[in-house]
Amino acid sequence: MQQRPECAYMLGKLRDDLPKHLKYHTLGHTLDVYSRAEVIAHQEGLTGRILELLLVAAVYHDAGYLYQRVQHEDRSCEIAREVLPHYGYPAEDVEEICRIIMATQLPQNPNSLAEQIICDADLDYLGRDDFFTTGKGLYYEMLHEGVVANEKEWDAIQVKFLEGHHFFTPTNIALRSEKKQQNLNRLRAKIQT
Repeated sequence: MQQRPECAYMLGKLRDDLPKHLKYHTLGHTLDVYSRAEVIAHQEGLTGRILELLLVAAVYHDAGYLYQRVQHEDRSCEIAREVLPHYGYPAEDVEEICRIIMATQLPQNPNSLAEQIICDADLDYLGRDDFFTTGKGLYYEMLHEGVVANEKEWDAIQVKFLEGHHFFTPTNIALRSEKKQQNLNRLRAKIQT
């Protein structure tokens, strides 16, 4: 990762100030989204200034979790609008970063390639081998927030979510769809037993 000062600033805030009960929306998640966005963008041929803005959006996309869970994307955009002009970002670039961040809001509805890439990067783990271990962190967050009462309820939510989810970029459709289906099948089997 390039250590641009505006990114180093936010990564430091996430490392030091995220609430300790967050086990999924961590610095590690942000770094994973950044890394996957970079790889997918390369595969999809995204270059130039829009790639730079996408990668800044990846760093800032969950900054709102510093303050709140509900509508954290809106708060992430407020933070971007507050911080990024100090690093020389013109208003139109900040607004593009915010559009990319807002694309991660569920249900995802991306309008541009950069938005599709961040959506796929944000939920990349759904089609990976670390789906269950990564998802466990999200379960603990939801349990702490009172969104779910137990693991059985969480598994049912995950099944419904996976059934309704689809990747957007040809890269992630090809790379992650089969494993995502396997993860869904494992979850269904777990619920049946």
